[in-house]
Amino acid sequence: MVGRQLKLLRERAGLSQPEFGALVGYGPDQISAMERGVRTPRPDFLVKADPILNADKMLIAVIPEVEDAMRRARTRHPEWYRDHAETEAQAVELHFYANQAMPGLLQTEAHARVVFARGRPFLSEATIEKRVADRLARQQVFERWPAPIVSYVLEEVVLDRPIGGPRVHAEQLRHLLAIGERQNVEIQVMPTDVEEHPNLGGAFNLLVPKGHEQVAYLEVQGHPQLIIHRDDVRKIADRYGIMRAMALTPKESRALIAEKVEKL
Repeated sequence: MVGRQLKLLRERAGLSQPEFGALVGYGPDQISAMERGVRTPRPDFLVKADPILNADKMLIAVIPEVEDAMRRARTRHPEWYRDHAETEAQAVELHFYANQAMPGLLQTEAHARVVFARGRPFLSEATIEKRVADRLARQQVFERWPAPIVSYVLEEVVLDRPIGGPRVHAEQLRHLLAIGERQNVEIQVMPTDVEEHPNLGGAFNLLVPKGHEQVAYLEVQGHPQLIIHRDDVRKIADRYGIMRAMALTPKESRALIAEKVEKL
């Protein structure tokens, strides 16, 4: 309902999705997702959008319902993932190493849809849409305040695999550049031609839950593992620190990503 209202008000104001997005600080894919009901608009977004769209406080009036929808959205994750999803949503620090696939929090809607649609076993259309919506809902962690400290080390191959084709891939790389501009986010690329590597054991996440010590999260072939033993977490954190030192700096990484976009 809110998405339909947004679209109607935006079109009445004579604004395209990119134009409206620029005014409220969101990308056109995020605006599209909200208008289609795939992404839940945050209350602060509605407060900002209301005067821009001359909504006469109509969008502000639905904030209680939106907040209720956001609370209920937390229960949509698969049973095995719910504890981690809650931890991720409340974490004060999030650190990710990705060696094959684009991390879910960085995926565009189009990229996520291809990932779920082309995976095996095949999923129904309804399941695909639900999982895309859940993935986009997780990305609201970037908009939380106080903002968490977030860092990524991405293997260069993650940037080179054109999931969804040239258009979707170019949009994904541009999205990385936009996310990397956030004050609390650092994205670093590990070049493929490095001759030494401290971690060939697979992808992982490191999280610092609010009020708790750092933990690590792994997932292999759909089987998750949350690691809480201090010594085991320390070993993974040490590997991550070495990788950050070896990877390109955030500035160098942005330049490399931009170069790859230009070549598409």
